[in-house]
Amino acid sequence: MDTTWDRESSPNLVDSYLQHCPARDVLSVLADKWVLLVLGVLRNSKTPVRFNDLRRRLDGITQKMLTKTLRGLERDGLVRRDVYPTVPPRVEYSLTELGASLGELSHAMGMWSERHHIEIRTARADFDARAAREPEPLG
Repeated sequence: MDTTWDRESSPNLVDSYLQHCPARDVLSVLADKWVLLVLGVLRNSKTPVRFNDLRRRLDGITQKMLTKTLRGLERDGLVRRDVYPTVPPRVEYSLTELGASLGELSHAMGMWSERHHIEIRTARADFDARAAREPEPLG
């Protein structure tokens, strides 16, 4: 079976979710909440941010998850990691140009979330209330 993906034969954005589309792998980066939050912190910072500062600003993230997220972002070319030869070594993170452009998109997603979170929560509560009232099928 041919596992290559041809943009010409799949010109729709929805086709980005097809198994062999290269954009699918990139879209998976955006599906990670910690990625979006790390990008937000780095985007809002005027200067590079140290690991522990990032961790303090990202309430609820573990050291292991932050390390994994930063390594993935660095690997994808979205975050720059600068190590300074001090004792102990000082490590700072900042966005690359590519990361800054993604940061604009993640900021827009954050703004949309801020504008619509009440609607989403209301819809969830309505759904949960209906589900609690509806009888379960026999079977």
